[in-house]
Amino acid sequence: MKFSLFVHMERWDESVSHRQLFEELTELTLMAEAGGFCTVWVGEHHAMEYTISPSPMPILANLAARTSTIRLGAGTLIAPFWHPLRAAGECALLDVISEGRMEVGLARGAYQVEFDRMAGGLPATAGGKHLRELVPALRKLWEGDYAHDGEVWQFPTSTSVPKPVGTPPIWIAARDPDSHNFAVANGCNVMVTPLMKGDEEVVDLKHKFDNALANNPGVARPKLMVLRHTHVHAAEEPEGWKIGAQAIGRFYRTFDAWFGNKETPVNGFLAPSPEEKFAGRPEFELENIRKNTMIGTPDEVITRLRHYEELGVDEFSFWCDNSLPFAEKKKSLQLFIDKVAPAFA
Repeated sequence: MKFSLFVHMERWDESVSHRQLFEELTELTLMAEAGGFCTVWVGEHHAMEYTISPSPMPILANLAARTSTIRLGAGTLIAPFWHPLRAAGECALLDVISEGRMEVGLARGAYQVEFDRMAGGLPATAGGKHLRELVPALRKLWEGDYAHDGEVWQFPTSTSVPKPVGTPPIWIAARDPDSHNFAVANGCNVMVTPLMKGDEEVVDLKHKFDNALANNPGVARPKLMVLRHTHVHAAEEPEGWKIGAQAIGRFYRTFDAWFGNKETPVNGFLAPSPEEKFAGRPEFELENIRKNTMIGTPDEVITRLRHYEELGVDEFSFWCDNSLPFAEKKKSLQLFIDKVAPAFA
């Protein structure tokens, strides 16, 4: 099983500059590369300070210049926000800049708050048709001249300029059986996240992936990646797990505020939903956050990851967005590199 880093700039107040956040993201990426991680993933989010990435492309292009081996993943582009020509050209350009290290992640999108601002209020749940149309169009444009007459987009004969060094691998963010089936049938790798659910959700997502393989006999098996909020603490700090659990709880209370789309953001900020809102919600109890997300000592994390490896997970992505200060993130990532990753070398 390989390891990757999933990272954004995240800003919780105005005491830290965006420039400082970018340098911290870069430092975490350089640590991951030195630690043998296969890929760094950066997603796309708009007008929200707690996940800062209006486009992963400039971030990844800068990282391309500062790195030499780690692959550079857009994880993920929100399909309804990208015209196929723009997506093909920008991904290809990043592949050229990075000498063939580009990985393309695509998703239908999730936050209605973004669709209200970026797609004229299109329901976020309707983004699947854009995703299904974008994937084949990307590949055709990378190959050469191609005219497109689809439900969402129409354009005359065009091509991607530049062309990628190779054909960048495409990953699909999948949750329901249809998205797993689409990914497998179209030769795309699959990325899944159980969010706050426990390892039974990982088993369920793997079951959907296996069903998609069974539904598409003769298709080469794609890769499966699991993305998890991760915090590793030293064995000699038995209460260290609470630092990670409290921070990840704050992250998901903020996720709830944005996903609920009930309040107007103020200068890009939304306060986390209050703790009392989640009384009676067991997934928000600290002990359950500890159990369900990837929190633990190196030995505890190794045990969990062995289970993932036995399930057939090809890549585990260390999701380090968690509201913790940079020093804590760095400490956690270094423990993973030094104490966890060698067990899977």
